[in-house]
Amino acid sequence: MIYVFKTSVDSQSKFESASVLLNELLPNSLWNFDLEDCDNILRVDSELNVAALLEDNPVFDCIELE
Repeated sequence: MIYVFKTSVDSQSKFESASVLLNELLPNSLWNFDLEDCDNILRVDSELNVAALLEDNPVFDCIELE
């Protein structure tokens, strides 16, 4: 399933911190950020319930888009 989130990842340093977290939480999933987008979109392709895993994470804010 593809999940799409609006995030607070708006710099290289935040991207690097988010990458560490995403690689730990979602080791078998594909993900990418679109930092050119005004909403700093994160797309995740995963079989897991990604929204539940990323909710209230300590590294970055994210809101699932529908």
